[in-house]
Order: sequence, then structure tokens, then C-alpha cells
Amino acid sequence: MSCNLLLHVDGDDAPLAMALRNAENYANAAGGCAMALVVNGPAVALLRAGACPREADIARLRGRGLRLLVCGNALRDQGMTMADLIAGAEVVPAGIVELVRLQAEGYAYVKP
Repeated sequence: MSCNLLLHVDGDDAPLAMALRNAENYANAAGGCAMALVVNGPAVALLRAGACPREADIARLRGRGLRLLVCGNALRDQGMTMADLIAGAEVVPAGIVELVRLQAEGYAYVKP
């Protein structure tokens, strides 16, 4: 059984905050496991540099191994580019494809 965690956020700040709390709790309990947060839909706007309400939390969790994966389609739909994102964000071509790919690799899917 894999212990890797896949979090998915596509809404407003409340699910993002909960996903980050989930990641923190998971890292505390299952240290050494991989963690990925896929952000798509309107939620990508929450990751705008200088305006991200959770930037410090994300940076801290990235230090604990969290990968922040942003949907390129949603980014484009929001009129944003990679340059608009907070540090450490990785753009993937399609969030939905990344969600399926990581689950196929054995990541456990959680959507707060």
C-alpha cells in the first residue's frame, strides 16, 4: 500500500486552508510520504504572488515535501501565467490528467 497523499482544491480559500491543514497533519503522522496538491479551476487565482492568503503555509509545507501542482488550463482561463504564481508552484498541462496520473501511481486522493 502506498502512503502518498494527493490533495485536490478547485474552490475558494476555505478548501485550500483545509487541504493545507490536512497536509500538515499527514506530514506529522506519516513523515517520509510524498504529498501533492493539485489546484485547478477558479482556485488557481488564490495562488497569485503577493495576494495568496496561504503563501507562508504553502512555503512551510513545501519544505516538508509538498508539491504544488497548478493546472495550466485553469491558469490560462484565469488570464494568468506562471510568472503570476507564488514561488515553488509547478504548472502541469491539465490538472485532471495529473489527478488521474497520480492516482494511477498509487496516491490516495483527498478533496477537502
